[in-house]
This record gives sequence, structure tokens and C-alpha cells, in this order.
Amino acid sequence: QLDELGDPAVRSGAQMLVDGLDGEQIRELSEIDMAATDDRHQLGISVFKTLGGYSPTFGMLGTVVGLINMLQNLSDPAQLGIGMALALLTTFYGVLIANLVWLPMATRLERMHELEMHSREVLLDGLLSIQGGISPRPCARRPDVDPG
Repeated sequence: QLDELGDPAVRSGAQMLVDGLDGEQIRELSEIDMAATDDRHQLGISVFKTLGGYSPTFGMLGTVVGLINMLQNLSDPAQLGIGMALALLTTFYGVLIANLVWLPMATRLERMHELEMHSREVLLDGLLSIQGGISPRPCARRPDVDPG
């Protein structure tokens, strides 16, 4: 029935319980898996943060190129306004893409990463509790307390 478990982390944890690993082994293997997941997630997050940092820079490069082209056409004053507008537009697009696409994606990935890491910690606590024979109902361990 392990194959019916949807989450690979839950399936792996249940497999460790079935295999009879002790609590320290379960903790160690789970922490190794969590560290690998953290590294993988941080790589993806850093890609989007880097893109968010570079986008305005590329926008500024576009502005410089646009200004160079504009200055090459100084003989036609009617084209100066259009050239300036197009040159500055690249900076606007760079900042816009950074703040509306890349950085929000990085923030979303960070939040999803935090939630997954938290759920993995809760899963580890649950696995260790099951392995240690701890009842999920506190009153089940205390005969003096009526569970009803």
C-alpha cells in the first residue's frame, strides 16, 4: 500500500518505518533528504533573484544603446524625442520585468520552499513518534484520564 501514498516524502518515511529503522537512522536519512531538497530549491530561487537583479541592468544597457543611436541622428531634431523615448523605455521594461516577474517568482518559490520544509519537519516528528510508539492521543497514554 506504500505505492498509494502520493507524497514521495511520506512514502519514503513510511518505508523506513516498515523497514524497521531506528529513530536516529530515520532522523539522519530524513535530514539528508531535506538538505538535498533545500539545496535544489535554493538553486531555483537564486536563478530568479539573479534575473531580477540583471533585468534593470540590461534595461540600462538598452538605454545606452538607444542614446547612442539617438545621438547619431542629431541632424534630424524631429527624431530626438522618439529616440529618447525609446531609449528610456528599455530601462522601464527592465525594472518592470524585474519587479513584476522575476522577483515575485523568487518570493513565491521561497514561500513554497518554507512551507515544504515545515511540512517535512512535521512529517519527521510524526515518523519519530510512530517509530517510538507514542500515541497521537495524549489521554491514551494516561489511564487516569477519561478519553470520552
